[in-house]
Amino acid sequence: MADFFSFLGDANRLRILSFLANQELCVSDLAALLNMSESAVSHQLRNLRSMRLVGYRKQGRNVFYHLHDNHIFHLYQAVTEHLDEPE
Repeated sequence: MADFFSFLGDANRLRILSFLANQELCVSDLAALLNMSESAVSHQLRNLRSMRLVGYRKQGRNVFYHLHDNHIFHLYQAVTEHLDEPE
C-alpha cells in the first residue's frame, strides 16, 4: 500500500487522474490540457496502467483513457472531498 500511495505522489499523475475522473480522454487531449508533450503523457499513462489505475479502449485509430474502475474513482473522490473540507 505504501508503494501505491507513493506512486500517487507525482503531481503529473494526479493531474491526469483528475482529468480522467471527469471524462474519457485521448493522449493528445491530455497533453493539451496538461501542457505536456504527448510522449510525456504516454509515459505517465503507461505507468498508471501498470498500477491498474487507468484503463483504455480503442476506437479506430484513437485510444481513449479512463479510470480503471469505480474503486479508483471513489478513492479519488474521497481524497478530493477530504481536502475540500474546512479545518
